[in-house]
Amino acid sequence: MATASARHILVDSEEKCADLKQQIEAGADFANVASEHSSCPSGAQGGELGEFTQGQMVPEFDAVVFNEALNAVHGPVKTQFGYHVVKVLDKRRSR
Repeated sequence: MATASARHILVDSEEKCADLKQQIEAGADFANVASEHSSCPSGAQGGELGEFTQGQMVPEFDAVVFNEALNAVHGPVKTQFGYHVVKVLDKRRSR
């Protein structure tokens, strides 16, 4: 089973999400931006979601985490919860 760890920022608009992603790509600290702007409780931990298995998150989120590049900033990712900026920190496939 595949596992991953990621951090994210959850906001209510695609525009705000795109703006925050741009700030991070320009050098802003992901954890600080998450703490300041994320509406998810994980924002208090810099957006850290810890380790999770494939299928544990909503499909749109999973698709990014398990298919896109490590340590790059992805988004906006639209889910039923809002818009996410996502950074994949680690991915593993168990044998």
